[in-house]
Amino acid sequence: MSARATFLGHSGVLLESGAHRVLIDPFLTGNPLAARKAEEMDVTAIVLTHGHADHFGDTESIAKRCGAPVYAAHEICEFLAERGHDKCEGMNPGGKVETAFGFVALTQAFHSSSYEGRYMGMPCGAVVSIGGITFYHCGDTGLFSDMKLIGEIYKPQVAFVPIGDRYTMGPELASRAAEFIGAPIAVPVHYKTFPLLRQDAKGFEPKGVTVRELSPGESIELG
Repeated sequence: MSARATFLGHSGVLLESGAHRVLIDPFLTGNPLAARKAEEMDVTAIVLTHGHADHFGDTESIAKRCGAPVYAAHEICEFLAERGHDKCEGMNPGGKVETAFGFVALTQAFHSSSYEGRYMGMPCGAVVSIGGITFYHCGDTGLFSDMKLIGEIYKPQVAFVPIGDRYTMGPELASRAAEFIGAPIAVPVHYKTFPLLRQDAKGFEPKGVTVRELSPGESIELG
């Protein structure tokens, strides 16, 4: 069993294994660092951590064009149904849905979630199992000690950890988060994209964890 993870810029990640292509937080249009264009994406599922525009991004257009189910907070699914895409699996933190590629589970995250002034449910992290490999995308969040419990329960091989500061953890707190999670590999996300965010990964140095700083479009393969 194996899987490939490609960093698309900001917090966007594409997970691939066999015929399955799972897209997380597809903010591509308007993202100055995006590695792909929305119209180039051919995916079989989309996972959203929360409703902010820099994560919801191109979800609607990609999901409709590809006929892809969206795994997200219940309120996001209600919004998408109103916009004509009812192929959506509404969830909430603590919930888990078995899928053709493995499973999607949502975790808590400490942040906010809205889109164009509308409440989009609880912000979440997402645990995605595909190709026998488990990935934990923290979403946008501050540090919380239950990250250690999430790591113990799901045992992810890779954690995508926000380090940009101001709206999420900065590198120092993100380092503690990666240590709590305990995944062998940590990939920093949610930085560089805009001037208000940290422009480098300096200080993201979790002990006992290999940091893989990926440029947009760069991939890692496991398994």
